[in-house]
Amino acid sequence: MRSKKYTCSLKPYYSRFKKTLVFLVPVWILVGCSVSKFIPEDEKLYTGANLEINRDFSVKGFKEVNTELEGLLKPEPNSKILGMRIGLWSYYKVQKENPGFINRFIYKKIGEEPVYLSSVELEKTQQLILNRLDNGGFFFSEVSAQVEQKPKKAAINYSVDLAQPYQLATYTYDKDSLPIDRSIRKLLASTEIAEGDYFSLEMMKKERIRLDESLKNEGYYNFNPDFLIFEADTNQYDNKKYDLFLRLKQNAPDKGIVPYQVKNIRVYPNYSSDEYGEKTDTTKIKNIAFIQNGLSFKPELLHQYILIEKDSLFNAKDTKLTSSRLTGIGNYRFVNLRYTETDSTLSEGKGELDANIYLTPLDKRSLRAELQGVSKSNNFAGPALLLNYRNRNLFYGGETFNLTAQIGYESQIASGQRESLSAFEVGLKGDLIFPRVVFPISIKERFAYSVPKTKISLGTEYQDRRGYYRLNTISASYGYFWNANRFVYHEITPIALNFVDMSKTSSEFEEILDNNPFLRQSFEHQFIAGLTYSFAFNKLMDKYREHSIYFGANIDLAGGGLRLANKLLSSEDQNTFLGFNYAQYNKGDVDFRYYWRFTEEKLLAFRFFGGLGLPYGNSVSLPFSKQFFSGGPNSIRAFRIRSLGPGSFKPDDETTGNYFDQAGDIRLEGNLEFRFPIVSYLKGATFVDVGNVWLVNENEALPGGKFGRDWYRELAVGAGIGLRVDIEFFVVRFDLAAPLRSPYLPEGERWAKEFKVQDSEWRKNNLIFNFAIGYPF
Repeated sequence: MRSKKYTCSLKPYYSRFKKTLVFLVPVWILVGCSVSKFIPEDEKLYTGANLEINRDFSVKGFKEVNTELEGLLKPEPNSKILGMRIGLWSYYKVQKENPGFINRFIYKKIGEEPVYLSSVELEKTQQLILNRLDNGGFFFSEVSAQVEQKPKKAAINYSVDLAQPYQLATYTYDKDSLPIDRSIRKLLASTEIAEGDYFSLEMMKKERIRLDESLKNEGYYNFNPDFLIFEADTNQYDNKKYDLFLRLKQNAPDKGIVPYQVKNIRVYPNYSSDEYGEKTDTTKIKNIAFIQNGLSFKPELLHQYILIEKDSLFNAKDTKLTSSRLTGIGNYRFVNLRYTETDSTLSEGKGELDANIYLTPLDKRSLRAELQGVSKSNNFAGPALLLNYRNRNLFYGGETFNLTAQIGYESQIASGQRESLSAFEVGLKGDLIFPRVVFPISIKERFAYSVPKTKISLGTEYQDRRGYYRLNTISASYGYFWNANRFVYHEITPIALNFVDMSKTSSEFEEILDNNPFLRQSFEHQFIAGLTYSFAFNKLMDKYREHSIYFGANIDLAGGGLRLANKLLSSEDQNTFLGFNYAQYNKGDVDFRYYWRFTEEKLLAFRFFGGLGLPYGNSVSLPFSKQFFSGGPNSIRAFRIRSLGPGSFKPDDETTGNYFDQAGDIRLEGNLEFRFPIVSYLKGATFVDVGNVWLVNENEALPGGKFGRDWYRELAVGAGIGLRVDIEFFVVRFDLAAPLRSPYLPEGERWAKEFKVQDSEWRKNNLIFNFAIGYPF
């Protein structure tokens, strides 16, 4: 039987579209009109409101004013989907005696009760609009409403005749006798209220909050923003100007308008309501009393986290930062900082406070066993058994010691026609984290937001890559990490050592290395010593932010220190250190992401990734573990893992050896993804991915792999759709993608011209299924 060849042509699709359209239009009309017959005789369906603002002058921020007023037009009419009120239709259907399963299901998901004209409070809405205009300075505006009625439906047209707003002439504080008066006058210099601003209650509310926060940082512990009163005077002007005056309430309590000093500071490092008794010991360090049963935390270390000082004025900011710093140690379940007013009367215009800090420790030791399902970015997945021992206060200074043993098996998924790689791994790693800077020279850091932590790591791992090689790895590192603020993270590792010994190579793997001398050298240079630095600025966690970004950067400098040491020691062989070949390279990458949120769950996500590695000295390529690759669930999803590049290189045949060949020193990638909710925890996505990897140096074994001026002609393009099961703390992702542009094809043939979806052979070679844990970016 002759097989049919399916090609993509617009004509049949256009013909089908016309037929579908001819069928759907009557259905839409029938369904849309079918709602009318359910509307009771004495009701009219409310279809919404229109707002018209009439003015003959310019208004600053008119768009915001219009949006705010439109938000007052309540209630919202019944929603439409493709012009049909399906939610309302399902409501009427479910009112039947036997509505049926389908009608009940639709109503449960999208059903809406009818919104009738009788539920609209016309006068109340008009009054709300007038009140909002008055609050914004548009006094003496006028609002009218007209009901537009049809046989079964009705709409409302609101019309606003906007009056010119009152604008600020001067803003002053009219008292100067008390210390708090002088503080307020000083704070007015940094106000955001400016001449020409419209009269605004919201502006005044924000100003009171600003002043309250600032005064609480100057000692006014009992101050309340309600103590401040604004008064406006228009009598001095005939052109809609006003003077704004700020003053204190006359009946503000004395305790609310005087500053407070901190007299005593007490810290309870192992606080528990039933543990403190006669055996407690008290140690004083720099006027701070540490009260504990035995030694729970060394006072000389704990006092470094406390920013509150004896005899200093109360400061709300330092109070908050002290709690944050103590929480950041990681040893405490609860951190509770309480102030109590002393019994002494107000003297010399000041009050007194005692600061009590109650710290409830976590369990010092823990032992945990986990059976994990591991999914890696390189498309390897498999089970792993993890055993972890943790000591949260090893040397009584908040030090955390972690010892982790892991045994696992992983296999490559979605490998296409290649034989899947697999590996057996056993590892042991120890981490010691100090909640402070540990350095040979004493560093008295006073990082306000959080204290840098020092991390020392030592580990070993054995990996058997079945049928290819065995690796024995020893790694060690010494570095620091900290949060500069809520959004910024730094991590610097001045000492990062990694030594890998490859053994038991198979004849098949030796053949792969013989065919690619660069690859052989990338495996030989497995003694890596250098410095790494990571930076991250992240605002993506704010789900209610309309526009948010993430920017990350990594720097990896290896071999420079050993090269300098060889020169200082006048080593005979500059390319080895202690008899070992070592890698020399400089590598860096940037990761930029941008989220445009239309709603909390509907957003457009963009990512750009750029990475460059420059081997030098005795290295002509990056070590294999440091190379970039493209393709896979977190990269160009229309191509399988490591099936792209470098450049326009295409292997003679698809074998497992290509997994090692298809990597590079340069990576450029861009991704665009639209994410939207479907039902409950099920989310959807459509996406487009662009990118590739290249080599810095020419490699005869990989022709077309070097980065050149025509690099943009070697970009791969893919597109697809995805489903995500998102249960907040855990995301399972399924993506289906197809290549639109394949850089390894001859020029002129790289763009896909046919999409033979009906052809099973085409689907097998072009539809790529990706399974992963978490979002791609």
